[in-house]
Amino acid sequence: MSARILLIEHEPALVQAITDALTRDGYEAESARSANSGLVAAAEKQFDLIVLDAMLPGRNGFEVLQELRRKGVDTPILMLTAQGQVLDREPGVKLGVDDYMTRPFDAAELPARIGVMLRRSGKKRRAQTQHFQFGNVEVDFERSEVKKKGKTVNLASKEMELLKYLIENRDRVVLREELMTHVWDYASDASSRTIDTHVAWLRQKLEDNPQSPRYILTIRGQGYRFTE
Repeated sequence: MSARILLIEHEPALVQAITDALTRDGYEAESARSANSGLVAAAEKQFDLIVLDAMLPGRNGFEVLQELRRKGVDTPILMLTAQGQVLDREPGVKLGVDDYMTRPFDAAELPARIGVMLRRSGKKRRAQTQHFQFGNVEVDFERSEVKKKGKTVNLASKEMELLKYLIENRDRVVLREELMTHVWDYASDASSRTIDTHVAWLRQKLEDNPQSPRYILTIRGQGYRFTE
């Protein structure tokens, strides 16, 4: 299941831009256009992360943040602040904000920041996966065994690491830079081409139709997403 994001923002154009960016990256996005409707949504529904505008009309974002924490809502919160508010972040930190982004910003940057926050909070990253099945493929990471249609498939150690990372972060876009860090540990021989080659090998071995993959998808210009 993809991560659910609540956007509390009153500017229609920004709501649309952010919602489109999140949806493209595989997130489920819901928006609230006022402080009160945002408080209700955040308190009554389960979200993985909240994007909160500091400059809401009526009750500002800091007041919303304070109310959410008072009600026991511990969902990670990314606060959107204007350029002149950079020096006013301390109250938010004390109230429990998790991160900030300064406006203006490119809406396409937001999903990447959210991905980092979700991994940090542990709300999106699955617990260490030991066994997993998709389609006609069964994976036992504990024993480093893979079977397709009951027959053993031999994967190199790096292919297994890559598959495990993609599965544990399924339903979101995993950037190439992220794979470079977490799977290849910035190895001197690692490059985008190296990653693409390993993905191609995984598809060849695990997908029924490697040319039109069902599970390991390419997100052009960004990276990959594993989807069930």
